[in-house]
Amino acid sequence: MILAWCKRFPYWFAFLAGMLLATSFAKLEWAWAAWIAPGLVLTAALAVPEKHIFRAGYVAGLGFFLTSLYWTLLIPFPMYGFAGWLTLSAILSCYIGLWCWLCGRLRPMVGRWVWPVLCAAAWVAVEMVMARLFTGWAWNLLGDSQYRFLALVQIASVTGVYGIGFLLVWFSVSFMEAVRGQWILLLAPTAGIVGAVVFGANRLSADQPTRGKIKIALVQPAIPQPVIWDANEKTNRFLKLVELSRQALKAEPDLLVWPEASMPDLFKRTAFMQQTILSLLQIRPIWLAIGANDTAPKPGAPNEIEGYNSAFLINPAGEIVSRYHKQHLVPCGEYMPLARAFPFLSRFRSAGAGLTPGRKPVSFHMDKPAAKFAPLICFEDIFPHEAQPMVEDDTDFILNLTNDGWFGESAEQWQHAIGGLFRAIENGVPLVRCTNNGLTCWIDSYGRLHEVYFPGSKNIYQEGLKMVEVPL
Repeated sequence: MILAWCKRFPYWFAFLAGMLLATSFAKLEWAWAAWIAPGLVLTAALAVPEKHIFRAGYVAGLGFFLTSLYWTLLIPFPMYGFAGWLTLSAILSCYIGLWCWLCGRLRPMVGRWVWPVLCAAAWVAVEMVMARLFTGWAWNLLGDSQYRFLALVQIASVTGVYGIGFLLVWFSVSFMEAVRGQWILLLAPTAGIVGAVVFGANRLSADQPTRGKIKIALVQPAIPQPVIWDANEKTNRFLKLVELSRQALKAEPDLLVWPEASMPDLFKRTAFMQQTILSLLQIRPIWLAIGANDTAPKPGAPNEIEGYNSAFLINPAGEIVSRYHKQHLVPCGEYMPLARAFPFLSRFRSAGAGLTPGRKPVSFHMDKPAAKFAPLICFEDIFPHEAQPMVEDDTDFILNLTNDGWFGESAEQWQHAIGGLFRAIENGVPLVRCTNNGLTCWIDSYGRLHEVYFPGSKNIYQEGLKMVEVPL
């Protein structure tokens, strides 16, 4: 019956299959949908004439992205949010259309056993291109949908999150072929899944060597996004962070963390803020990691100043010992693409051409306790190929400072955290997240979420602080 409806209404079927795929991600998290939706999308695409396969896949992409990225509509600028939602979905849907077109071209060229494998390989190739082309987009990669199945997702320590997506598509396409009577085709992907689960179970049962723990205080101020830009609220915003930090110091942490954009102004040039931070650190010797803006002379043009979205590490004496400039900026949000080549484009942003990307990875080093960690800012933690160079052999953990306050209380916070979760598995180190309004937590090297909620609450979006102990 499903196949009959697909043949009769292929484009509607494709759109609904795309929507079904979106339900496998937060907040619904119907993980089972990811096992069948890719096959349904492909079935709908192959039900139309060959020259229209890309179009049908594109329609499925619209169903997926318009549903899963609804939270872009919640930014404080409704018209920009609506335009961004439509534009981003329209562009990204091309990748689903491309995948369907590739699978359609491959089908008559190979045998029935090989074709599902090549479809899975094509999906991985398309996701990897999507994560890199035109600055890249690696949000809601297919493997993210299975994060709760710990034994299965451990294969990401070898293949990256893309390996999980490969298994899902291999099974899904084989399953749709089985519905047509080729049930034997399910044997190979099922064997692959069993092998991945056995590997994962063995990894989960192994003891990971550690050399102690570090106690970290994570401050979540939950500052509404419009207030972050309000110059009149600058002092109140800062005092809220200080008050939460004073509460945290009672627990005697080793490291105090403030999220991205917690101080948009240059704190190092503001005497009041600088002195307040110094007095805060003198209550008890403690290290401080903080998200703030930074400026520096442009290389080769010292009279020109560049702005950066940055993270700083401050020692117990109040000295800045390390700084990291965010390398992967958000298009249109933090900079206007091509604005420096075509200055008129900067008129479309109230902040002009925007920030400058950082030029290199940086590691933060502490002593007493000795710890080395890799800072990432905002959505840098969703890109596997960009997070990996930040982690060296002696890195103890990854620290992600982010501000998800742009998107209200939506699925975006969960999707972001789950996407970053796989960087912990891939790199074999914990990931600590400090956010403005959720999800502040830490994730161990097996992908388990810890300290998700505040004590006595199930609300991840509220203001507060969390004390976490992370193994080194």
